[in-house]
Amino acid sequence: MKKLAPDTQEMLDSLRAAVADTLERKRRLGQYAVIWQDGKPVLIGDDAPKRDVHNQAPLSRKADR
Repeated sequence: MKKLAPDTQEMLDSLRAAVADTLERKRRLGQYAVIWQDGKPVLIGDDAPKRDVHNQAPLSRKADR
């Protein structure tokens, strides 16, 4: 992997820490999260819907009107 500039590495480390903190907070609150795994979105957590994200029908925009 290419070595990143120090400021870029600092930004990446900050983002990773923020994501880790957010996922931990969601876990403690019992909320599910959507993460990217093996090239597709995956729902994780005890209360995560059991439906496959890829097979869901698109949401209708008519309900917003």
